[in-house]
Amino acid sequence: MPHPLHLFRHCPRCGCDAFGENDERSKRCASCNFVFYHNASAATVAVIIDEQGRLLITRRALEPAKGTLDLPGGFVDPGESIEDGCLREVMEETGAEAILERYLFSLPNTYRFSDFDVHTTDAFFLVKIKPGQKLRPNDDAAELFWCEPHRLSPDDFGLQSIREGVRRLLPMLSELT
Repeated sequence: MPHPLHLFRHCPRCGCDAFGENDERSKRCASCNFVFYHNASAATVAVIIDEQGRLLITRRALEPAKGTLDLPGGFVDPGESIEDGCLREVMEETGAEAILERYLFSLPNTYRFSDFDVHTTDAFFLVKIKPGQKLRPNDDAAELFWCEPHRLSPDDFGLQSIREGVRRLLPMLSELT
């Protein structure tokens, strides 16, 4: 297994090519002593359930896992709280304003992007769409649809953390409405 920063060959501070492995998740520059750690990125997942107990599903418009099922969510921006990141992602992917109800759980994920494994910690939140909002797919959501829990198969979800999250959610969904 290659070092998680194997694609990083030059120090981001001084540009030196003496940027070598420091430990299992960091690299150190031999010239300026800058140390860069490969830490997990924060990401969010919105669990949105309507009055009929159906779960809002998206279809991924982009790689990774283009065309597979997903739940609304994504990366938290720098300077943004994880809660604000969740609500922003819901707005970006559905066009709807939402209300964060409560935190549910978190799961680790590896998100392959630009031939690089981005390790994330995905925080799942119960979210409600504000009344009167019209949903429309946008950003990296190609499609939005409501699905009854008994019709869901975790294996239809393309990202590992979402598959595992749906497995955890299925027995809980009736209690969350």
